[in-house]
Amino acid sequence: MSKKILIIDDSQAQRKLVRISLERGGYDIVEAENGAQGLELLSPDLKLIVCDVNMPVMDGAEFVKKLRASDPYQFLPIIMLTTESQTSIKETLMSQGVRAWLTKPFNMEQLLTAVSRLVV
Repeated sequence: MSKKILIIDDSQAQRKLVRISLERGGYDIVEAENGAQGLELLSPDLKLIVCDVNMPVMDGAEFVKKLRASDPYQFLPIIMLTTESQTSIKETLMSQGVRAWLTKPFNMEQLLTAVSRLVV
């Protein structure tokens, strides 16, 4: 069974770091540069999304809003991995179904722990 995760971040270096961390944990990775591209890469076999907040084209907040409006993905787990520390943004996104919030720079063990709790 595939343990496929979508990483959405405008930083290629950040995507690579997250991808390497998750691949070491046995996960299959798909990458997107922004929320719009992330929406295009949605598939029924996705188990989780790791998403940044601040991105061009479509930011993480808009991505979450559109994802939650899509019936098959209403409950797909999302981890926000971001430098964003504004409490109001975090509270809004958590109320929209974001399951975990990690700040950059991140600890690989912390990420793998959050992912393993949410991927079943």
